[in-house]
Formats: sequence, C-alpha cells, structure tokens
Amino acid sequence: MRLTFDEDVERFRAEFVAFLDEHLPAEAEAVERARSTAHIPEWARRWQRVQFEHGWLIPGYPPRFGGRDAGVLQQYVHQEELAERRIYQTFNPQGLGIVAASLITFGTPEQQQRWAIPILRGERTASLGMSEPGAGSDLASLRTRAVLDGDHFVVDGHKIWTSGAHDADVLLAFVRTDPGAAKHRGISALLIPTDLPGVERRPFASVTARHDVDLNEVFFRDVVVPAENLVGELHRGWAVANGSLGHERTLLWLSYADRLDHLLEQFHPATELDADRYAGLVLDSYALRLLGSAALARAARGEVDVAALSVLKLLGSEAIQHATESALAATGSDGLDQDAVTGRFSPLNPEATAPGWFERYARSFAHTIAGGTSEIQRNIIAQRVLGLPR
Repeated sequence: MRLTFDEDVERFRAEFVAFLDEHLPAEAEAVERARSTAHIPEWARRWQRVQFEHGWLIPGYPPRFGGRDAGVLQQYVHQEELAERRIYQTFNPQGLGIVAASLITFGTPEQQQRWAIPILRGERTASLGMSEPGAGSDLASLRTRAVLDGDHFVVDGHKIWTSGAHDADVLLAFVRTDPGAAKHRGISALLIPTDLPGVERRPFASVTARHDVDLNEVFFRDVVVPAENLVGELHRGWAVANGSLGHERTLLWLSYADRLDHLLEQFHPATELDADRYAGLVLDSYALRLLGSAALARAARGEVDVAALSVLKLLGSEAIQHATESALAATGSDGLDQDAVTGRFSPLNPEATAPGWFERYARSFAHTIAGGTSEIQRNIIAQRVLGLPR
C-alpha cells in the first residue's frame, strides 16, 4: 500500500530528494561510528548542521529551529524518504526528538537560544534523566530531590538507564521539588549540565551493546543548578514529561513499519520461518500501515487522537518483538551467535551492519518499554477506546 498526495506535497518531496542527492555525505566520509546515543562523530555534526541550515532537520518547526513550517503530510513524506534510504537525521535522537522539542514547547527564549538551537545544530548533545531505581515506568515515584535556594537549586539523587549520559553535554532531568505534594505533583524539569561539580556518570554494559556502552547510572550530590535552568513551571514538570514523550509518537509508527518491512525482507532465505508465522507478520505490517495512515489523515485535519497513537505504539513495538523472536526461534542455535551479521544498513544509520538475531530480539524490549510501556499503552486503550473503568 502506498498513499497518494496532492501536488504540493509531492513537490515538497521532490525538493527534499534533490537536497539529499546534493548534500548526503559520501560513504567514505561516514566511516566513524557513534559510540553512544549522545556521541555525534564530526562528519555527522556537519550533516546535522546542513539539514538545520536548509530547513530539513525537523520540517514542521519554524525556520529558526531548523524547519520550514511544514504541514503534517509534508512531514510524513519527509520521514518516508528518510526511512526509504535508511538515513538518520541525528546520532543524538533523545536530544533532537525529546530534549530540544521540550525546550521549544516549554522553554524560555533564552533556553531555546542557549540549549535547543545548539542541540538542533549538532553542536551540543543531550540525554533524558527520567528513570530511577524503583521509578522506571512509574515516573511519578521518582525521588531525586531539588531544593530551591535563592537563585539556584541543590540537586541530590540517582538516575539509571540514562542513555548516552557519559557523552552528553546536558541532561533534561525530572526531579522532585515539593516532597509534600501528591504523587503526580511537585515534580519539576531541570536542565543539568553534565560538567557541574557533583554530577557523576557511570556507564555500564548491556547484553544489547557489547562493543559500545550507552546506558548509565547518574548520581547527583549537592549539585548546584541555576534556577534559570528550570524548564516550564515550578512543580509542574508532569506536563513537561508528558509532552516530552509525546514528541516521540506522532510519526513513530512509520519507523516501526519500515523496520518491520526490512526485517521481513531479511527472513528468507536467512531463516526457515513457517508460512503461517510469516503471513502473520506480513499482516501486522499491513495493519500498522493502514491504521497509521488513518491516524495521519486525522492529524492532517487537525484532530488529536491520543488513543490511536497508543494503539500504533503498542502494535508497532510488539510486531518488531514478535518478528525478531520468530527469526531467533527459526534459526535455532545459530541465532544465538552474537558475532553474526543479518544484513547491511546505510552508512548513515547508527549501525553499518545489522547484528545477529539474538541481539536484535534483546533490543526489541527497548521498544516495548521506552516512551511508555506496553502495559501503559494497554491501560490508555482500555480507558479511552474501550471505555473500561480505571
């Protein structure tokens, strides 16, 4: 299935394709790989800056933020072309898609100038400090404290699973500023530069990143943060947190659909997947694109459908997990070879080669956890689609 668009949208697509043909870095230039999700090789910084300067980084943004005030359908074809060529806009996805986006929505003009624009231009990198021991998917249980003392906050606490923190210039951290408030209240969002005294970042290995380390524990011990680094209103960080995750989801389904299609292309003859299971995965792909296209049409009309985004996030993330699990099962013991390669990606993708099936299956759990767990999505669907009680 392929959508058709009006002439103005197709002209927009053609202009972007021409930009890619002229400015896309050569494969020989793109040899250096990112070592974490907050490390951008120099060639990739230049590539991100070129996109920003030509208005193609985030087309839906105003020109001052690296866009061109594009509409929803124009943003879709932009993402479609990137997906078709397996091109990443940035090697710092949280910085671009969450931190800078949150600053554009909730930040002051000074914060946007000092932090958002350098992040968008690839001059600084950022990570997201949400999860804590005992407060993973339940952000409202966080215990990292920030006490306002005159013109600064004093921060003490502990974050975990903080992707890329050891390479990031700044963290958008969610902290408790009113311990006496109700669970979802009294939380604030702070920009914490990682070079401040008292910030300690401890990278640790994971089964899905054997060669490069991305995950971190981050400790804050009497960290003095300027009060001007407060993002949004004091004690109203829950709105910032929800907005932060919302920025990930608008066209996320397209990423899942593209990833699933590429997985299906690699199944034969690399795996001996039985016909019924393969057909089920193909149907998942069609369902994802059909539901996503319907959501896209509603968005183009200006309708906001949070429940539909939850359906798409749940279907897309779990389809990826089912696909990689099926491939792993079909390849048997060979699928456990962590040195195996299952395909080759574009040199502008964070991985020059696709890892083995075990590693790809293990990584799939990030999709069903990050940005709102599958369990949370099911709660939203139950209440907003099915009308079930809380």
